[in-house]
Amino acid sequence: MNGILIVDKEKGMTSRDVVNQISKIFNTKKVGHTGTLDPIATGVLVILLGKYTKLTELLTSYTKEYYATMELGILTDTLDITGHIVKKEDVTVTEADIRAAFARFPKEYDQTVPLYSAVKIAGQKLYEYARANKDVTLPQRRVHIYQLEIVAIDHHLVTFKCTVSKGTYIRSLIRDLALSLNTVATMRELRRTKQGSFAIDESYTLSDIANRRYELKDLSAVLDYDIIDMDDELAKKIYNGGTYLGPHQKDFILFRHHDEDIALYKYRENCYKMYLLLK
Repeated sequence: MNGILIVDKEKGMTSRDVVNQISKIFNTKKVGHTGTLDPIATGVLVILLGKYTKLTELLTSYTKEYYATMELGILTDTLDITGHIVKKEDVTVTEADIRAAFARFPKEYDQTVPLYSAVKIAGQKLYEYARANKDVTLPQRRVHIYQLEIVAIDHHLVTFKCTVSKGTYIRSLIRDLALSLNTVATMRELRRTKQGSFAIDESYTLSDIANRRYELKDLSAVLDYDIIDMDDELAKKIYNGGTYLGPHQKDFILFRHHDEDIALYKYRENCYKMYLLLK
């Protein structure tokens, strides 16, 4: 079983929980995902089956769209509402203050990774440092905020929509938005509605999938690459990793043989070279 499956993850499950459920449904260990969602979060989780598990790094690199709700005046150790409250303060900012802060927030900046995350420092995950009460310097990542739009303001609750680059933590974004208002905040709700070209309206719940109500996608259906259907002679060359000298129109070419995805080639050094063999 090979393909791409878009899951609408429910709240309370880890991404690994979803992978385990899918593995049982399809009776295969070749299952992976392309971008972790915290248990508090819901929405788009891209699942890869069979030989498509090789595409994890490629498909993880896309931008992501979220709807999030932040609560002003509360700060937790995890930066979301599931954590322990470490600070509370009265909310004195006005709606005008909030809108101004969103409008002036930088489109690109160095974001500090949350302590409660799976990022590794010296071979150990940050949340392991936190649980062991060990001091650690939190790393920073350059992130891009392509869209930041307020959806609703209800007293101290602010719901917003954002489109961000790979590696952006919405919990950290909320912390930084609050800092720009000289206050604190924590994430109350998070829903991922898009990852690259994968959208929530084409996703399936685990119940749908368990009851065989789903559609598997292949690369040709979801990626904007040139596609070449090979004859047997070219297929032999591609299987052996040979270069391809076709015209450069896009960065990637997907080679197919007998209606099956075989290899992904990337343009470099004036020709297309093997990027990934899908077998």
